[in-house]
Amino acid sequence: MLLANTLWTIIAVIGLALVLLLIVIAYIVSIYNKLVALRNRYENAFSQIDVQLKRRHDLIPNLVEVAKGYMAHEKDTLQAVIEARNKAFAATTAAAKNPGDATAMKELGSAETQLNGALGRLLMIAESYPDLKANQNMLALQEELTSTENKVSFSRQGYNDAVTHYNTSREQFPAVVIAGSFGFKEAQLFEMEEPSERAAPKVQF
Repeated sequence: MLLANTLWTIIAVIGLALVLLLIVIAYIVSIYNKLVALRNRYENAFSQIDVQLKRRHDLIPNLVEVAKGYMAHEKDTLQAVIEARNKAFAATTAAAKNPGDATAMKELGSAETQLNGALGRLLMIAESYPDLKANQNMLALQEELTSTENKVSFSRQGYNDAVTHYNTSREQFPAVVIAGSFGFKEAQLFEMEEPSERAAPKVQF
């Protein structure tokens, strides 16, 4: 009788241990799945930025081409815009491959800041060319760029919100242990380098 009781006790202890183990495993899986969902959310949010930035990058050569016919003496300014555009396009492509990566996102922020500056200088100079200001193609590009800049700002806010939520969840215990074990790295916000350059350049003719 004593042996039977001892055996049942051992079985009960093993059973309880298995139940507790299953609960722990289920909890770990739930945290892992949550981190995956949050990572997917910010990656999807970046894809919205990617679409708008590429749309903007496609518009800029058209803007330069129109301006070129009126600003023959501003070759350096026009060239600076194209070079900044190409750098920003390359940075966007790199960031799209690994959204949230610290190096890629910082390079993208830097490239977009430089592009904003170059584009802003071009548009400021264009103010002194009345015929260019009245050009219908330039007016159409103005509307397209303004609309695209607004969409970029909106998408960037959505991305940064998603990254903040992911990073906050990732840093909480015990998620931080699981994140470290399964390679969930901290994601980088998409920010411009200079606060004064955060606003989109005004395209007014």
